[in-house]
Amino acid sequence: MNNKKDLKISVIIPLYNRPKEIEELLESLTKQTFNDFEVVVVEDGSSIKSEHIINGYKDKLNIIYCFKENTGPGQSRNYGFEKASGNYGVFLDSDCVLPPKYMEIVHHELTNNYSDAFGGPDQAHESFTMLQKAINYSMTSFFTTGGIRGGGEKMEKFHPRSFNMGYSREVFESTKGFSKMRFGEDIDMSIRIIENGFTAKLFKEAFVYHKRRTNLRQFFKQIFNSGIARINLYKRHSKSLKLVHFAPAVFTIGLIKLLVLSVLISDLFFLPVVFHMALLFVDSTIKNKSVSIGFLSIATSYMQLIAYGLGFLKAFWKRIILGKDEFSAFNKNFYK
Repeated sequence: MNNKKDLKISVIIPLYNRPKEIEELLESLTKQTFNDFEVVVVEDGSSIKSEHIINGYKDKLNIIYCFKENTGPGQSRNYGFEKASGNYGVFLDSDCVLPPKYMEIVHHELTNNYSDAFGGPDQAHESFTMLQKAINYSMTSFFTTGGIRGGGEKMEKFHPRSFNMGYSREVFESTKGFSKMRFGEDIDMSIRIIENGFTAKLFKEAFVYHKRRTNLRQFFKQIFNSGIARINLYKRHSKSLKLVHFAPAVFTIGLIKLLVLSVLISDLFFLPVVFHMALLFVDSTIKNKSVSIGFLSIATSYMQLIAYGLGFLKAFWKRIILGKDEFSAFNKNFYK
C-alpha cells in the first residue's frame, strides 16, 4: 500500500451455524468510535442461516452478505476479501465481541505504525460465563501455553491468529490468502506472510473478547484438532516446530506415568500434579477474582493440555511415523 492515507478497511467474518454469535458481533460493530469500514459476512454453507440477522443491520452498517458452499474458514476469508472493496482486510471470528475502540485503535495503528499484517490478543468479557472465563484463562495463561499466545508474545516471534488479525490486499494478492488447511491455517498464513517479506506486528491494545467454545466437549475437540494441526504445519514448514510445541505431549505422557506410579507405588508421585493444580487455581483465582473460576480453570487447563497432547501424538504417529498425507490421515477430523 503506497499511500497509508488511502487506507480503507474491510472487516471479514466467516460464519458457520452461529446466528446468535454473529448478532452479538455485529451489534458491537455498530458501537465503534471509528465507523469508516465495510463489513463482509461469508456464510460457509450453514444449515442454520443468519441472512435475516445480517439484513437487520443493513441500515446500521455498510454490510455485505455472501452465502457459499462449505469449504472451511480459511477459504471463506479468501472469498470475503475477493468480494470486499477495501485495501486492508481485518479478519474476526464470529464468536468475538469488540470493545468500542477496537476499530479506532486498528485504524490509528495502521495509519501511524503501519504493518502489512497485524494481530491482536483476546480477553474475557465480564459478561462471559464462568466456563468461558476459565477457558480463556487456559488459552492465555503462562502455566498452560508458556506465554506464546496473545499479548505476551515476543514481537519477532509473533504469528497473528485468525480470530483477530488483518493484512493488506497486497499481502492477499502475493500469498493468495489462506490455504485449504481446516486447522492451523492462520499460523500457516502468518508464516507465509513473513516468508514473502511482509511485516507482521502485534497491536497489543487491539484486543477482542473471544467467547471460544462454550461447552467442554467442543473445547476438547477444538484443542485436539489444534494438536493435530501443529504436526500438519511442521510438514508444510519444517522450521515452525519448536520445543515448546512438544510440551503438552510430554505433559500428557508424564501425567499418565505419575498416575500409574502413584497407584502402584506411592501417593507421593502425584505431588507434582497437585502442586501444578494449586498454581493454576491460585493464578486464575487472582486474575479472575473468583474461587469458582479458579477451580474450573484446573479442569479446563488439564483438558487443554491433554487434548492438545493427544492430538499432537496422534498426528506424529500418522504423519511422521506412518507417512500418511493430511487428508487421508484426518479426513474424519476435518473434512466430514
